[in-house]
Amino acid sequence: MTRPAAAGPLPGPAAGPAPLVIACALTIERLALRTGTRAPADTPTRVLRTGMGPEAAGRAVAEALRDPALARAGVVATGFCAGLGAGMHPGDLVVADEVRDPRGVTRCAEAGVLAAAVARAVPGRTVHTGPLTGCDHVVRGAERARLRSQGAVAVDMESAATLYTARLAGPRPVAAVRVVVDAPEHELVRIGTVRGGISAFRVLRAVIPAFYEWHRSSLLPRR
Repeated sequence: MTRPAAAGPLPGPAAGPAPLVIACALTIERLALRTGTRAPADTPTRVLRTGMGPEAAGRAVAEALRDPALARAGVVATGFCAGLGAGMHPGDLVVADEVRDPRGVTRCAEAGVLAAAVARAVPGRTVHTGPLTGCDHVVRGAERARLRSQGAVAVDMESAATLYTARLAGPRPVAAVRVVVDAPEHELVRIGTVRGGISAFRVLRAVIPAFYEWHRSSLLPRR
């Protein structure tokens, strides 16, 4: 089995600042990301809509990272997710310390730094940290409980594939931040027509500054 490269020093030296790729699956997620905080002048940023599901995400990320301009890019997988724990609510945030799928585990860089930045960006919102698991279909009922029993805090269809593929393309910092749109006590049917989905859209738009704070931190030399 091919394993992703570990997070480590970025390839270099190279002219200019390291870029950031923010990957999402849905048009509504991309809209939130594009109408939120503008990218800092010193951080070239690409918002990449991958399409739904792990296969689409993997293909889109692999193609994007073939661009030499993105050779050193950090990658954030973001968008909406399903919370797995009792007491989770739409609009809560999930910061992954690792993402999981059948190929294995991809560790996320500086998850503690990112979680703190997320909390500052959206004060008053609950931020959950822990494993984010990948699935190729919508998860309900008993399957949701099973994933929770394995230690996952949330599930989505693209984060694991996005970060796995990003690491295969070369050493780089990777992270996943998701906004809960449904949870065991708050299951949604359609994101765009439910109050919880609208709330999640606003939270996703507001959290963007945390991505840049994390990105700057992840590029600092470690002792």
